[in-house]
Amino acid sequence: MPIASTTACRGFTLIELMIAVAVVGVLSAIAIPQYSDYVLRSRLNAGAGTLKEVRSQMEQRYSDNRSYANAAGNACVIPDFLENDSGFSFACALTNGTQGFTWTATGAGTTLDFIYQTNEAGIESTQGTRAGWTSATLPVNRLILRKE
Repeated sequence: MPIASTTACRGFTLIELMIAVAVVGVLSAIAIPQYSDYVLRSRLNAGAGTLKEVRSQMEQRYSDNRSYANAAGNACVIPDFLENDSGFSFACALTNGTQGFTWTATGAGTTLDFIYQTNEAGIESTQGTRAGWTSATLPVNRLILRKE
């Protein structure tokens, strides 16, 4: 009389492992692009926030000195906080002598192709975005911070 085994075989079959791998693959295919867009939008918001803060500092400078220029009178005042990790580089140009300015935020790295501007009149504009981010003809007088 043969002895019956009381222990059952344990483990995963090849089909079960393949199904698990397929599920993980589908979830990754959805999650990774969404995460990348989330990171990009957060950097765009950080760059736009810095641009708005710079404009505020320029207006404070103008109310104190009646000029947007530095002490030498030949360039914009560069705020100390301007070093940031938003992925943008910032540049300023004086207009109308020292009575106006245009700040430009130019994207680099993950924010490449995005260009934002603001001026003394408070006009914020998008000069450039990635392909597929907007159907509007650029430049537009608003900051495009997410896909439209």
